[in-house]
Amino acid sequence: MSEEATTRIKGLIEANKVVLFMKGSKSFPQCGFSNTLVNVLKKEGVPFETVNVLSDPEIRQGIKDFSNWPTIPQLYVNGKFLGGCDIVTEMHQNGELAKELASEK
Repeated sequence: MSEEATTRIKGLIEANKVVLFMKGSKSFPQCGFSNTLVNVLKKEGVPFETVNVLSDPEIRQGIKDFSNWPTIPQLYVNGKFLGGCDIVTEMHQNGELAKELASEK
């Protein structure tokens, strides 16, 4: 991964309390897993930003390298990688996601 991609990814994570790296956008998710996480975050009622990895191949691969996680979507809260669709959905269902979203940086 290039240094520029690393810098851009770090900047996005630091600039946003909640950021979802996904396929598509929150208004037009382009995969079922991304859509699931958009809906989870909407149910949690928190503002969040999205990064469309389909529009930037360097970020698409870079985020996988950055997190050492092979799949997209990926959710970051307060600079911390929480996981992908299955993990975050489970966290939502058991209340752990609400606790992470309520915590401060």
